[in-house]
Amino acid sequence: MAKKELQEICFKISTISPYIRFVGVIGKNGKLLAYKRKEGIKPFLNAKNTTSQFSHIAIKTGMEREFDKSLGQVEFVWEERKKVQTISFAIGKHKVWVSIDKKVIRSEMLRIIDSCLPLVRNYS
Repeated sequence: MAKKELQEICFKISTISPYIRFVGVIGKNGKLLAYKRKEGIKPFLNAKNTTSQFSHIAIKTGMEREFDKSLGQVEFVWEERKKVQTISFAIGKHKVWVSIDKKVIRSEMLRIIDSCLPLVRNYS
């Protein structure tokens, strides 16, 4: 997938909700291939921790594929943390990782997920 397409995915997802903080496309080796960050916010992770987080996502994605034949492919993963919520989607061998404000209500999270799924499927 071309860099321009990856950047387009990030931009489109970032416009779905004002609560989206960050959208990144992560390669199978954990490298950040494209991203869009909301202006005026401070990232929760420093550079070292960001690299570790993306490596973790890549490893986890590889491990998840082990169960695809039995359980089917992962459509999305929603994670709630104390400071932020994240959702991730697979696009081929890449992972789209979306960080969302913690204060968002669940119905908005579901709306974000429902808006992302067709977009992600379009690029898969």
